[in-house]
Amino acid sequence: MAIFGEARSRSPSGAPGRRARHRPAVEPADVPFPPPAPTGGVGHGPATSRNTPTRTIVAPGMSLGSDPVPSPVRSPESPPSGDAGDPGHTGDPTGHPPGHTVTGGREVLHLTAFSADPRGGNPAGVVPDSGDMTDSERQALATRLGYSETAFLAPPPPDLDAPPGHGFSLRFFSPLAEVPFCGHATIATAVAMADRVDGAGGSGVRGGPAEAIRLVFATPAGVVPVSVTRSPEGPLATLTSVPAEDFPAPAGLVAGALAALGWSEGELDPSIPPRIAFAGARHLVLAAAGRDRLADIGYDTDRLTRLMLAHDLTTVTLMWRLDATTLLVRNPFPVGGVVEDPATGAAAAALGGYLRSVGVVAADARLTIHQGVEMGRPSVLSVELRAGDPRVRVSGTAARVPVS
Repeated sequence: MAIFGEARSRSPSGAPGRRARHRPAVEPADVPFPPPAPTGGVGHGPATSRNTPTRTIVAPGMSLGSDPVPSPVRSPESPPSGDAGDPGHTGDPTGHPPGHTVTGGREVLHLTAFSADPRGGNPAGVVPDSGDMTDSERQALATRLGYSETAFLAPPPPDLDAPPGHGFSLRFFSPLAEVPFCGHATIATAVAMADRVDGAGGSGVRGGPAEAIRLVFATPAGVVPVSVTRSPEGPLATLTSVPAEDFPAPAGLVAGALAALGWSEGELDPSIPPRIAFAGARHLVLAAAGRDRLADIGYDTDRLTRLMLAHDLTTVTLMWRLDATTLLVRNPFPVGGVVEDPATGAAAAALGGYLRSVGVVAADARLTIHQGVEMGRPSVLSVELRAGDPRVRVSGTAARVPVS
């Protein structure tokens, strides 16, 4: 199941037919394919520059409600500062590291995943101790934080195979609903908890020997092990997904998604057919034939949300292949109350498994996914496929997000 709870029936848009839109925002020098130059007469509205918004822009992590201001969901560029009077903020005398708040009476760690720069990647909230929280309390806190997902840790189930102190139950809530698996929040959580394990006598993250700290998470999608090591860019986490699968995409789903996006069938890459990919959550994969098509994203939020809920989808993966092993990806996530994810680890795992399944990549392969470029939050996800292993490994760096 892609979305849990009552939010399955909720539309995040308050206005029928409203279109959400993201435009290229930056041109990072380290990304091999900068956004294309603006051209006129492209898009779903009047002739205009491709890079000029013609509809309401909703920032990453911002609410999809009818009012285009982030209420109650905010943009991750401005992380919450915590409760009034909270001593657990950046630079406080208690010694808490950057990216720490007490929000809603709960300790929250703020990290971004798939970037070593807090200004890039996909931010996530991590609640280290949520064992006594109700689901409604978790949802309320996730909505208040406004990240694509917030991760909630609790003691592990008794049958989880993990060393003492290295196993946890882990659940994920978007601003609107619980999701079964979230890759970027898993990466963020692993780095945060490895830091604590390391500080309690482990090694490998804070400057000791480069040994991997191994953690095991029991998620609603299944058991997900993660290893965390040091890298020149900072902590590097590698998650191993549940076995990847892929399924035919019904013709009505594809047609409906293309209509909601304003794409035509002729704009798809015929060598990568539409399909539903899974590695803990379900994602519709649509491959663009050209970079220009992927650069211009505008979609009907109501229509796409209804379609995704009907087919149990968590995101839509829109991709373009630069070369045999380098992909540019975008992931609309309206069912979670977010226009677009800057980095989507669960979708990256599902995509890698799908591309292997249909023979687009080899059984043994390493892929590099660039995401978040057009949003101004560039992210890099590394995907590893191993012959004979249906699971997919997704790696990325993480960094604490300073809060004030």
